Amino acid sequence: MNTATAQTNLSTNHKFNIPELKVGTLDILVGLSDELAKLDSFVESVVRKVAQYMADVLEDSRDKVQENLLANGVDLVTYVTRFHWDMAKYPIKQSLKNISEIMSKQVSQIDNDLKARASAYNSLKGNLQSLERKNVGSLLTRSLADIVKKEDFVLDSEYLITLLVVVPKTSYPDWEKTYETLSEMVVPRSTKLLFEDQDSGLFSVTLFRKAIDDFKHKARENKFMVRDFQYNEEEMKADKEAMTRLSTDKKKQFVCVQPWALIINFSEAFIAWIHIKALRVFTESVLRYGLPVNFQAMLLQPNRRNMKKLREVLQDLYKHLDSSGTVIDASMDIPGLNLSQQEYYPYVYYKIDCNLLDFK
Repeated sequence: MNTATAQTNLSTNHKFNIPELKVGTLDILVGLSDELAKLDSFVESVVRKVAQYMADVLEDSRDKVQENLLANGVDLVTYVTRFHWDMAKYPIKQSLKNISEIMSKQVSQIDNDLKARASAYNSLKGNLQSLERKNVGSLLTRSLADIVKKEDFVLDSEYLITLLVVVPKTSYPDWEKTYETLSEMVVPRSTKLLFEDQDSGLFSVTLFRKAIDDFKHKARENKFMVRDFQYNEEEMKADKEAMTRLSTDKKKQFVCVQPWALIINFSEAFIAWIHIKALRVFTESVLRYGLPVNFQAMLLQPNRRNMKKLREVLQDLYKHLDSSGTVIDASMDIPGLNLSQQEYYPYVYYKIDCNLLDFK
């Protein structure tokens, strides 16, 4: 392999060491082949979910995500290229089926933990974003707590009330000319510009309570929008406290989730995934080449520009291993050869993609 690929720099090659596992019966191997294919897909999805969730939690520190995607404390490519079977986690005296079940239970637990943590974190994040949205955006919808002051309102009056009206900037002159006559009982010269953004201004106006409905109706006809707002210091204080509390809770959740749980969960899931790849290589090789077990697993890091050439070299190198010779259509269903997800080569082939993040 090294001789065939080194001359034109097709790939970097490493031995992929798989221990002597218990073979079992042919029937078990055929069934296990299909189960391992499903387990492989499931575990890869969990690995990717944990990685993506870590990126979501880190938010502004996404450049740091990659350095936290470790397996047994080393980067992913190093772990894979120096792979050694973990005898303590996955005892090789157990049957292949038992080992696969240990892996399945372990990763299912990680998946369930992730769902619970993600649900709690996303709920907090959603509540915080909802509150944050109230403090930004259009004057028609945003919170006014940080804009208005007590002295902007006529308070505790039996007859008078102060309304807040959103007026487009282009309509300022119209507002100044017409607000006193939009309805009866508007206090003359009572309007005041309290705040403006890029598009609109927030004006106050004072009128008699009995004229509220008529004023709102006439204002709307003139494209002046009256905000449904009552000055209440306690409610405004409660909103600010809720924002502070949620922000603090989010940071606490981040501290709880990110440094230990996610990094450990990712490492465990990735390690399980590579062991599943090893199980698949072993199972398919026995089904393909028979007993006694006599094969060498190799890990190839291809030079991306030479992928097609590498396939051709591998085909020439190993075509003698399979009497059918050429690539078989993946739609054919041959028991034990697991063609449903990929093309069939004269050698057993599985892909490991260590590029796990959408934004990479």
